[in-house]
Amino acid sequence: MSVLLNEAFLFGLFGGLGLFLYGMKIMSEGLQKLAGERMRKILAALTNNRIMGTLVGIGVTTIIQSSSATTVMVVGFVNAGLMNLMQAIGVVLGANIGTTVTAQIIAFKITKYALPAIGFGVMLMLFCRKKRTYSYVGEALLGFGMLFFGLTIMRDAFDPFKTSEQFRQFFLLIGDNLLLGVLVGAIMTVIVQSSTAVIAITLALASSGLLTFESSVALILGENIGTTVTANLAALGTNLAARRTALAHFLFNVIGVAYMLVLFPVFLQIITAITPGDPNLILQTQAQADAFGMRVGDNPYIARHIANTHTLFNIINTLIFLPIIGILAKLTTILIRGKDEISEYHLKYIDTRVLNTPPIALGQARSETRRMGQICLEMVDETTLYLKEPNEKRLEGLIKKEEMVDLLQRDITNFLVALSQQPISSQTSKDIASLMHMVNDFERIGDYCEKIWLLAQRKQQQKIIFSEIADNDIADMAQKTRDFLTLIVSALERNDVSVMDKAEFMERAINQTEETYRNGHIARLNTGECAVQPGLIFIDMLHSFEKIGDHTFNVTKALVGRK
Repeated sequence: MSVLLNEAFLFGLFGGLGLFLYGMKIMSEGLQKLAGERMRKILAALTNNRIMGTLVGIGVTTIIQSSSATTVMVVGFVNAGLMNLMQAIGVVLGANIGTTVTAQIIAFKITKYALPAIGFGVMLMLFCRKKRTYSYVGEALLGFGMLFFGLTIMRDAFDPFKTSEQFRQFFLLIGDNLLLGVLVGAIMTVIVQSSTAVIAITLALASSGLLTFESSVALILGENIGTTVTANLAALGTNLAARRTALAHFLFNVIGVAYMLVLFPVFLQIITAITPGDPNLILQTQAQADAFGMRVGDNPYIARHIANTHTLFNIINTLIFLPIIGILAKLTTILIRGKDEISEYHLKYIDTRVLNTPPIALGQARSETRRMGQICLEMVDETTLYLKEPNEKRLEGLIKKEEMVDLLQRDITNFLVALSQQPISSQTSKDIASLMHMVNDFERIGDYCEKIWLLAQRKQQQKIIFSEIADNDIADMAQKTRDFLTLIVSALERNDVSVMDKAEFMERAINQTEETYRNGHIARLNTGECAVQPGLIFIDMLHSFEKIGDHTFNVTKALVGRK
């Protein structure tokens, strides 16, 4: 009988946990698709103000339902240079509060709506494919239903252990030894890699009457430590600031747990005072169970007490640490010493850790693409200067920039391909395609810059001298090309999709200029004013600048959604 019970328990626990985690994933993805643009706006609101940073952390974590995911994103942002340590710590403080929303939702007695939510969610997904918003609502509902259905299965799996004296003694030991409870909670969270899942297990145990309130609080405190391990693992291999951000998250929670253990009786009294009901009430009769819609042996009030414990701990901790973020940042710099060596030639914005959050990942790819456009503009400027004054030092810089453009094309494309394999909306899919076109066109602009400076080298090596007319023609062509690229790179920075008319005018002007100067050169060849060899280099230079204009126009089409 015990083997069967153990088998039923293991199947129920792992099956229920699997449904819970998968439901969390689906619900999170559905919510992200619904709120993708909103999440970008929330992140855009980030300022140096620590309170604003905390609010951003709360908002983003509430949307994506994972403090670990938010913290990993923040580590990625710091590693990419998008946030400083002080900003990042503020967001992490907010993330700890935002993640408690899930526990509050779980604490509501709405498990009976799990199956209807699954059914309604599937119907929306199957029959509303053309209406994307409804489909995403269906996805979130499906995840919501699976989450609660998994929770019900886990709770049922613990039923046989209500009569187990050994099981009860173990959890009584946790209640008597708070440090053991904290350790068990931390280890469980590290193993499962989800504090929300471990809180769900705690709620299932407590609601089944197997955990006392004191034991539950000890486990919750441990879970708050265990959840910081994910960010610290994500920080491995990143720069100093990113590792310090992850360490700050760990210190913040560990110090918080330490003083909560010292003030444990007071903390329990506060929770009991603000939450109705006796947290240790066990339903003894069928009449009591029927009144609460539960079973004999269940605890009707403890779920809300646990949820409030989780929320209040993180709110108190945030309020204490918010004024002393600077001290926490200083402590991390003392514990992790050193100075980062930052090269100009590396990926600045992209971080693969955020691929699971498509709206953020797409924003990173856009930022890196804008940077690529800026480097191409610098290449056009440097190439034009090199035509006037060939200089080996300038050439070295151009070669490095060309290598950087090639690297960016490769890495941005790989990132976008990986992003396209995530669950994404149709609009995100179109945006990815447009960015891929832009990246390829910017890389081609870099290639034509290289072709121009190689032609300039050949001109210098062969001691070829252009006529004054030819020099002026090349300078004018370079200026028109540069003006066009400047306009589009600026439009890209502002995400200005109203530039098409001006872009068409400038692209036609460049094509007409190239044709006029080429015809003028042919006329000079016919009259003997120009030699053949200089003429070939001149024509190739004109053509290369004209091709830069073509690829700039292609970037414009991608920007306005025509590619």
